[in-house]
Amino acid sequence: MFIVLVGLNHRTAPVEVRERLALSESAQQQTIHDLRNTPGIEGCIILSTCNRFEIYCAVRELEPGIKAVNQFLANWLTSAGISLEEVKKHFYCPTCHEAVGHLFRVAAGLDSMVIGESQILGQVREAYELALAQGVTNGVLNTLFQQAISVGKRVRTETAIDRHAVSISYAAVELARQILGQLERHTVLVIGAGETAELTARHLVANGISSVLVSNRSYDRAVELARQFKGSAKRFEHLEETLVDADIVISCTAACHYVLHAEAVQRAMQVRSERPLLIIDIAVPRDVEPTVNDLDGVHLFDIDDLQNVVDANFQERQLEAIKAERIVQDELMEFNNWLNTLFVVPTIVALKEKAEKIKKAELTRAFNRLGTVSAREEKVIKSMANSIVNQLLHDPIIQLKASASSSQGHQITEIVQNLFSLDLEREDFPYQGEAAVTAESK
Repeated sequence: MFIVLVGLNHRTAPVEVRERLALSESAQQQTIHDLRNTPGIEGCIILSTCNRFEIYCAVRELEPGIKAVNQFLANWLTSAGISLEEVKKHFYCPTCHEAVGHLFRVAAGLDSMVIGESQILGQVREAYELALAQGVTNGVLNTLFQQAISVGKRVRTETAIDRHAVSISYAAVELARQILGQLERHTVLVIGAGETAELTARHLVANGISSVLVSNRSYDRAVELARQFKGSAKRFEHLEETLVDADIVISCTAACHYVLHAEAVQRAMQVRSERPLLIIDIAVPRDVEPTVNDLDGVHLFDIDDLQNVVDANFQERQLEAIKAERIVQDELMEFNNWLNTLFVVPTIVALKEKAEKIKKAELTRAFNRLGTVSAREEKVIKSMANSIVNQLLHDPIIQLKASASSSQGHQITEIVQNLFSLDLEREDFPYQGEAAVTAESK
């Protein structure tokens, strides 16, 4: 079984690409079902966040499996009105061993825009639980994601990496402070009322913001959030009028389309008497139409613009990241040993069984041709046949066992299977039985 990963993230693709691939929960459910039904895919999980879109699949054959994932991706992009040619340069497809290490680093917060941020661990867990509930995973993916979650927890327990991290919402507030200076006597409008919006409002109040306005499609949720910070809730349909009162707008909804258009912002600016407006869009897909930045008096920043703020305490986090990387390597070796054993043990058994079958057939053929032989002669011939088979198999079996602890073990094993034309049935691999139990017990 091979792990295939195809994805892109904030390092390989700008926000205008990432937002086109962002999935709502319902869309993610449908997509993973379609992917699981693709021939050659044994199990799949999709991790879709504001900073990454990654497809994890378990396949029995590597090259056909990669082709199946790529073909699905091409068809899916086409159905979404996106050309593969437009975005393929942003995708990565690491080897099986590297894909496992990549996921472990993602869960540990080492691959985030904010090194050590903790939100990604919850997102990995949610992606796994969604796929598990939909019945599209298999034993290998169960074990992989269970161990990735364990890695993330261990890193945050054994290192201080998250104590030096800043969240995206904190970075947005820091950006506002850098541009406006002290935030006292400023009014902020937070668009959205989810977890990110709540964290943003909390950081704003901690930095002295004098007035908090909250607008959300669910007015009751806006009221609830505004009450926490002694602010005011504004109805979503009155968003344009609310812009007139704000100095800072931080938008972080889960909408799949723009919630602030240039025309609405322009009309609001005409009423503001030349007061400048700072808009920070930390949503993916983006909430604010990019052409808003062309308006006089408006300064628009998106999530990719926060990188400089995020890098402010990079050195402290980097020291902890070194410790975290050692944990990842330990866990990676453990997982690969387990995965390679799934390949090696059935392959050794099948190799011995095939050799035994050939030996017996050739001994029967030889004795039939020889006619009557003495007991001693029969014993010598059988002993010679056993010795030849054992000596021929000795080195391949030793090498297979040794490969189980290497990063290339699964590939070496597949080569042996092909060289000896070993036909391993599905039940030879404990993916759905023992592996699933192992995953749940981790």
